[in-house]
Amino acid sequence: MADPTPVIDDLCAESDELDLLVAELAPESWTLATPAPRWSIAHQIAHLAWTDHSALLAVTDQDGFRVLVEKALAAPESFVDAGAEEGAALPPAELLARWRAGRSALARALRDAPPAARFPWYGPPMSAASMATGRLMETWAHGQDVADALGVVRVPTERLRHVAHIGVRARDFAFAARSLAVPAEPFRVELTSPGGELWGYGPEGAAQRVTGPALDFCLLVTQRAHRADLAVTATGQDADRWLDIAQSFAGPPGPGRPPKGAAA
Repeated sequence: MADPTPVIDDLCAESDELDLLVAELAPESWTLATPAPRWSIAHQIAHLAWTDHSALLAVTDQDGFRVLVEKALAAPESFVDAGAEEGAALPPAELLARWRAGRSALARALRDAPPAARFPWYGPPMSAASMATGRLMETWAHGQDVADALGVVRVPTERLRHVAHIGVRARDFAFAARSLAVPAEPFRVELTSPGGELWGYGPEGAAQRVTGPALDFCLLVTQRAHRADLAVTATGQDADRWLDIAQSFAGPPGPGRPPKGAAA
């Protein structure tokens, strides 16, 4: 049973780093467009606040979370955008305070959760460690959108290990979400961490292989950059196909990002 404390600590650190990007923004800067179509910086933070609230309900109020699931099933194409729109309409100071309070409450709830507990989610039930890992992945990915909108280049950290972990584990989901046959054989994924360490996943002798910098792999699986702009390479037909469709997030297939220089 995984101790959730390290990943919860990393989730808090990832959130704090994003907080530094937005805390001193002028109100008009919250309306800056991000790479996500129709989403401003305010939408990005509102989405994180909304999802943190959903996670908090899943951990502390499962009846309340069940109501959210029912709303999602009633409007599967719009419920995520609706949550972001509602939060983005708030004054920036109020939205920032809401995000801070919600993420702090979630971190406390995850720390206090029984070690063996599993919580409902929009996909399979999750442990506290898995929930924190998922929230970190989303915080990092939406933080990338904010950084891109502000023209900021973030320094990658070892926290990317959590994002890479989800990306590797979501391999089969990426195929299934597109009604494609899931590859029968395992893949070997070898990533170079920001500190120069090798992160390896899967059997070393696997014929299907993916290699590259951890940062680039994380940008790929969160669909924050196009494959053509990243130094991630594949050996084997199935592995090559995966790099075209990889996604670390739940839900329908994402549209991804166009290559740099592509016509709008």
